[in-house]
Amino acid sequence: MAPARTWLVAALLALVLAVPAAAAAATGSTPGSTTSAAGVPTLTTQADPNALTRPSSLDERPPGRLLTGAEVREIAEAVPKIVAERARFPGSTVDVFLKGQTRWQVSFYATVDGRRKEIAQVIVQDATGEVTEAWTGPQVAWTMARGYPGAFGRHAAAAYVWIPLLVLFVLPFVDWRRPLRMRHLDLLALCSLSVSLAFFSHGNLAWSVPTTYPPLLYLLARLLWIGYRRGAPAPARHLLGGARAPYWLAIGTIFLVGFRIGLNVTDSNVIDVGYAGVIGADKITDGEHLYGDFPRNNEHGDTYGPFNYLVYVPFELIWPWSGAWDDLPAAHGAAVVFDLLCLVGLFLLGRRLRDTTLGLVLAYAWAAFPFTLFSLCTNSNDALVAALLIWTLLAAAHPARRGVLAALAGLTKFAPLSLAPLLALHGTQGRPLRERAAAVARFALAFAVTAAIVMLPVWLQGDLRLVWDRTLGFQLDRDAPFSVWGWYGGLDGLQVLVQAGAVVFAVAAAFLPRRRDVVGLAAGAGAILLLLQLGTTYWFYLYVVWVLPFAFVALLGRDGETPPAPPRPASPSARDEELLDRVGAQRL
Repeated sequence: MAPARTWLVAALLALVLAVPAAAAAATGSTPGSTTSAAGVPTLTTQADPNALTRPSSLDERPPGRLLTGAEVREIAEAVPKIVAERARFPGSTVDVFLKGQTRWQVSFYATVDGRRKEIAQVIVQDATGEVTEAWTGPQVAWTMARGYPGAFGRHAAAAYVWIPLLVLFVLPFVDWRRPLRMRHLDLLALCSLSVSLAFFSHGNLAWSVPTTYPPLLYLLARLLWIGYRRGAPAPARHLLGGARAPYWLAIGTIFLVGFRIGLNVTDSNVIDVGYAGVIGADKITDGEHLYGDFPRNNEHGDTYGPFNYLVYVPFELIWPWSGAWDDLPAAHGAAVVFDLLCLVGLFLLGRRLRDTTLGLVLAYAWAAFPFTLFSLCTNSNDALVAALLIWTLLAAAHPARRGVLAALAGLTKFAPLSLAPLLALHGTQGRPLRERAAAVARFALAFAVTAAIVMLPVWLQGDLRLVWDRTLGFQLDRDAPFSVWGWYGGLDGLQVLVQAGAVVFAVAAAFLPRRRDVVGLAAGAGAILLLLQLGTTYWFYLYVVWVLPFAFVALLGRDGETPPAPPRPASPSARDEELLDRVGAQRL
């Protein structure tokens, strides 16, 4: 294993050093589509193809157009689904717009709950008069739910990339001699979340929403079982199915990492999340207030914790923001580094938990599982959250280090703050009260000092109410059709119960008897984050990567446990034997 380990480390170092060149190469890439804050694919050309303008007259053809506004309106009003939707809203009104250089947009409005709301939208091609899009319901406002090709991650979500990655993810761990192993069901559950994403990618929310929950609920149940079930841990089993050699995982990991970075550079887009990080970093370096006054094309980009924007500062200094939503090489560079930090962290964590084989297993699982590539190729900040949580597990034996990393994760995106009680009390079970208090105090002090430093941009801005409104206040009131709460409606009471249960469990998990090792910690932390996500109205597939490190450690790390060695029979030491000889001689 030594040669494999050496080659893996050398390759990872080379990839880290290649990040600047890779991100720089992104600046010279061919202009393509990005994704706006509302999920609208927008080409990075100078003329915005989605820009809306009003024609001066509906009865005259605008310059360069073949249709009049009146003709376009007549075409849109005849679409059957639009006719049905308008029947639900008597008295609806119509507006006609020029959309970019070649299309028209017809929007239908009605008064809903005392406010004017767009209830339907039709896109018409000027050259042919063809209706290319017709939207009703939540997909009118949520353009990211329309299934535009490549809107998230470009070809990373294509079937010809996604399905081979699923095969590569599962294949090394299949034990053909024991087909009924729970590990196979675990792998199937993780992969089955792809079904929901496939429906979402085709704009089919009616199926994508309900198919999200079975794999998440299964994973929650498994993490609770592993972390909190009574009795001795299950006996260790082989990590790899059959006689597969670990060095093949090293080779596969290196290949996959190279493929991932190459795809990020040549065929990925920066969604509003990564764009927000670059904007915030630019504000910090320019000495501007961090929260408030974000650009109109990313109006709510200041919804994250301050550490998120601080992390982007070195990347923005290397590749300064142009002021436009262009290729954003700083976001590409940051996303690649976040991904590598996750991979290296899992490798080191596996080595610490058991040996190099487990390290390779965890690193390979991250590199092969397609949802991590989905995050990388959207250039979001979600892998940063995952990386901070992985390195928190690496610091599990040190309360102060746990406190620092927990604070950083919680002030990137706020959900990891829920892990603070569990992390504070980890490793204190069964210890004397004085030692427990000292460990918790070290964690709390490190957490508080780190949070105070990271919050410096907030203290300097001074307007705490504005910061609350732009961050947690905005997120708590945010609506979305991607969860059962937002899609179906009428489930407010049940949602409050789930949310309350998540808060109660986040506190109780720190005190409930559980496995005392890192596997138990990972299982408990993953369960807390899953419960929070299950109660959230605005849920999205990128959030899966927050939980994946915990799931990999709990589901695969438990198989990698080395059973405790049986106690060796007591044997007299040399000194004891000498004493016995002396006693025997005296008796003689």
